[in-house]
Amino acid sequence: MMYRSQIAGCGAYLPERVVKNAELAALVDTSDEWIIERTGIRERHIAAPEQNTSDLALAAAQSALRNADMTVDDIDLIILATATPDHTFPATATQVQAQLGMHHGAAFDVQAVCSGFIYALSVADNFVKTGQSKGALVIGAETFSRILDWEDRGTCVLFGDGAGAVVLRQTAMGDPATDRGILSTHLHSDGRHKDHLFVDGGPSSSQSTGYLRMQGKEVFRHAVNNLANVVKEALETNNLTAEDIDWVVPHQANQRILDATARKLRIDPAKVVSTVALHANTSAASVPLALSTAIEDGRIKPGDLLILEAMGGGFTWGSSLVRW
Repeated sequence: MMYRSQIAGCGAYLPERVVKNAELAALVDTSDEWIIERTGIRERHIAAPEQNTSDLALAAAQSALRNADMTVDDIDLIILATATPDHTFPATATQVQAQLGMHHGAAFDVQAVCSGFIYALSVADNFVKTGQSKGALVIGAETFSRILDWEDRGTCVLFGDGAGAVVLRQTAMGDPATDRGILSTHLHSDGRHKDHLFVDGGPSSSQSTGYLRMQGKEVFRHAVNNLANVVKEALETNNLTAEDIDWVVPHQANQRILDATARKLRIDPAKVVSTVALHANTSAASVPLALSTAIEDGRIKPGDLLILEAMGGGFTWGSSLVRW
């Protein structure tokens, strides 16, 4: 029998503390107007000192399981996408597994920075399609505030903390024209671009965590081209056009990137889910956070065709075509 992954539920969690642009303007040479004009960001959520990435991930996972009307007994796999793990090891996914009271199956992390959730979704989808998993929890969770240089105005204004999750369940594959679930996933990377977006530390190179460093203009240029191409790849694979898409759920890096990508693809900007103004860039958490927002407010309805896409440091980039 052939199987497909169906998204049974989606959940999210944002820390309570909200930091508006005006607060950052008191720390570095910037302004609310400058940040909004350049990025579209108005505020972001910041984790409390006692909150770890696993805490955010756990809350999002519990929310997704509730919305799916499923329990840990219904899943046998947890994949957590994060670039800000609790520890070098063990995997943060195993901490979530333990806190959920799940003592079976497997749990591990995936690291592809802002593309991490798309990568994790692809891995989980393949586990389900091959029959190795009957139910999977896929999480994107980050505490990027811990790796920001709060004196660097070019980066500290861009990021926030949060977590989002989806639950996949195994269903029999039917007609791809009507099946609900993940229709295809597409992953890419090119490590030559490491110096455009990276953290200047790590246990192997310096034994320190380091801070995020970015060459914004280069990232923007590559992001628009790579994201447009990987969306086209998904459409071509499934014999679709941009007009067939009901919603684009993109990585929330910068409103300018969202707008430029939509123009390049000739997609109506009204079809692009944007949460960057309120969440900022939450890296691997941004796609499931945006997905959860659009589900909760009723924009995304059963049968809608969605394209999820993201690009992150490395560079890594990817897309997933989903029928809700």
